[in-house]
Amino acid sequence: MLRPGNVELGAAKTAAGVACSSLAKKPPSVVRIGVVVCPAITASDARSRSRATSSGGRPAESRSSRQNRSRPVSAPPPFWGGWDAGSPPTLDTGQQERRSMMADGSPPALHVPARDIPVPASVSAQAQAFLAQGLMRTSPRPSLDDLDAWRKTIAATEDAMLPMYEQRASRVAADIAEIDAEGTRVYVVTPDGTLGDDRRVFLDVHGGALIQGGGETCRLNAIATAGQVGARTWAVDYRMPPDHPYPTPLDDCVSAYRAILRDHRPDEVIVGGGSAGANLAAALILRARDEGLPLPAAAVLLTPELDLTESGDSFQTNAAVDIVGSQSLIPVNLLYADGHDLAHPYLSPLFGDFVKGFPPTLLTAGTRDVFLSNAVRMHRALRTAAIPAELHIFEAAPHGGFFGTAPEDGEVDRQVRQFVDTCWARSN
Repeated sequence: MLRPGNVELGAAKTAAGVACSSLAKKPPSVVRIGVVVCPAITASDARSRSRATSSGGRPAESRSSRQNRSRPVSAPPPFWGGWDAGSPPTLDTGQQERRSMMADGSPPALHVPARDIPVPASVSAQAQAFLAQGLMRTSPRPSLDDLDAWRKTIAATEDAMLPMYEQRASRVAADIAEIDAEGTRVYVVTPDGTLGDDRRVFLDVHGGALIQGGGETCRLNAIATAGQVGARTWAVDYRMPPDHPYPTPLDDCVSAYRAILRDHRPDEVIVGGGSAGANLAAALILRARDEGLPLPAAAVLLTPELDLTESGDSFQTNAAVDIVGSQSLIPVNLLYADGHDLAHPYLSPLFGDFVKGFPPTLLTAGTRDVFLSNAVRMHRALRTAAIPAELHIFEAAPHGGFFGTAPEDGEVDRQVRQFVDTCWARSN
């Protein structure tokens, strides 16, 4: 059972519907996309946006629309026709323009013509059916100051996604309790068969673009997570925007971690989450470390939203093929940050200082995941700091994988279980 983590606002399809309807018919062989220009979005760009949007805001903007505003770069002619026989090679028009763009401070860009991207035959039939749906429909983002519109959009998305969470939770038999952890609501899920002296605890931080996934969705997601890790799970029902922007969500996660440490050794605790939950899980570890708290035994970061500035390469290269994450989350990130610097490590943990300490980490992503660069860059950052880290990239998987409808999702579960069991075994 792979938790979806961040599902784009307005997505009204459920995994159950996908599994039944998509497999009933042969999926189309190609998905039509149109990619024009892929410019880089730097961390400084995002910092400028966060400082410039203390109120109000711009209409929602897709990654492709930002690409279309960029100055296109002409593709060079084939190498066999670039110059006359016997003449020395010279810069073609495209090369000259790229050099000019770099000289004037603009990011160089590559022109990619519109084309058809086939649904790959290299994945299971179920995964092919999931991909064949095409891009999931999304609603326009409200302006940053229209909090009522944000509340309505979030509520509509929660209602649409709830059946999927119910289906996943139905596969796991468990006892559920609700506790107060230093003022933060936490769901404690104990899978059937858990021994009374089993000290292992998984602190789960739910996904949902940093603005959704709380309440009943959090509870159901916790049940699925407990089944995935095979251990008692604490799920933090942290407060979220628009009413509770940063740092409140992170404060709640740190409170839950402190509460666990009152009764458990740190090597009995693993912290994890998917998508936006992975962001908060990593940020929680960084802040707990900075505040002098001991590190947990490990971290599990699934298709992680670790860079709210969206500076990684895959935010451009995968935007047109990630059927879940095709729309930029910058407006949501700005709502969450509430004027704080998007590049701060507590908001974008990718930019943290891992030499100071971080636990062994498992990261996942897919080759079609817009967050692929997040996982790759985090893995490299951890390895550079001599932190043990595993990176698992799944063929053709979009953001969140295949929502539990394909065998590939089961492989994610197996890798997670193997990793957490190994890390917990070291504490015995």
